[in-house]
Amino acid sequence: MGQKVNPYGFRLGITTDWKSRWFEERNYREFVVEDWKIRDYLMRQLEAAAVSRIEVERTRDRLRVDIHTARPGIVIGRRGAEADRLKKHLEELTGLQNRIQLNIQEIKQPELDAALIAQGICDQLVRRVAFRRAMKRAIQTVQKAGAQGIKVQCSGRLGGSEMSRKEQYREGRVPLHTLRADIDYGFREARTTSGRVGVKVWIYKGDILPYKVSIEDKITREAAMAVGETSGQGGPRRLITAGGGRRRAEAFPADEDGAGEDVVEEEIVHVPAAEAPEVAEVAEVATAVAEEPVVTDAVEAADVTVPEAEEEAETPPADLLPSPTEPDDLDRQLTQDEEMERQNRHEHHETPHFRRESD
Repeated sequence: MGQKVNPYGFRLGITTDWKSRWFEERNYREFVVEDWKIRDYLMRQLEAAAVSRIEVERTRDRLRVDIHTARPGIVIGRRGAEADRLKKHLEELTGLQNRIQLNIQEIKQPELDAALIAQGICDQLVRRVAFRRAMKRAIQTVQKAGAQGIKVQCSGRLGGSEMSRKEQYREGRVPLHTLRADIDYGFREARTTSGRVGVKVWIYKGDILPYKVSIEDKITREAAMAVGETSGQGGPRRLITAGGGRRRAEAFPADEDGAGEDVVEEEIVHVPAAEAPEVAEVAEVATAVAEEPVVTDAVEAADVTVPEAEEEAETPPADLLPSPTEPDDLDRQLTQDEEMERQNRHEHHETPHFRRESD
């Protein structure tokens, strides 16, 4: 009763996937320590790159590292120089020469990532921003992005006080005991002048219903078979890339370079003679589209030549939680609360002085 459980580990294997995907019986301890060293080195080197999480996947003789970041240009560097440097140091750290694949995954919505929100609050606390202002600004940003609920908690010497305490704010629903709930959890530490302040963020994005998706697929297949089509024509073609995420059952295993292939089933269709020219034209168009290069989200460090990444690397990184240009009602209310707390701080914490009465 009342015991807190990590939302990621609580739903592991149900709605969340492992961040380290490998199995080893003999060298299990060495591989666990190696994964920790990889994450620790990358997080220290990429403090300004807004890195949310790092996933590690091992095969028999290869290692793949997926870096999920909101600023891929900083990780890639100019013409891939930064990514090459990171890859070279990982090879020295693990002893796998030319057998490490480094993928940079861009986070499309950093406002809905709990780890990035917590990191943004920590950055503001380090710059001596009031903790209540930072917490409420983060809640406002996440709610505007479309989350159904958020809870933020800060613990430590808040405001430079001598006694540490906890304060938390919550908006919307955050069902921590519901297994089907998609809860994103993030934890970061702010190294302030008065000590470390821990920041925890829970973001509720909705429910994950895997059985609902399977029922919809079954209905689609049955409808396609009733019309006379095959069951494979109902859904869109899926692109299998070398990026991270959960494995799909219909994908071919990746080759040595880590790139997969599309799964396309060949079908024999009987076409009347009158429709043969039109079918030929459609086939030519389909062939031309299939030969076009496909751009994926997964970017390998050795082959990165992205002009947008170079421009982003040149400009200094902005704040994860930008402050509004004009003060709004929330800023005015927070300013009044801070002024009242500053005026009443010494009244509540003064130590009484006792005098000895002289005879």
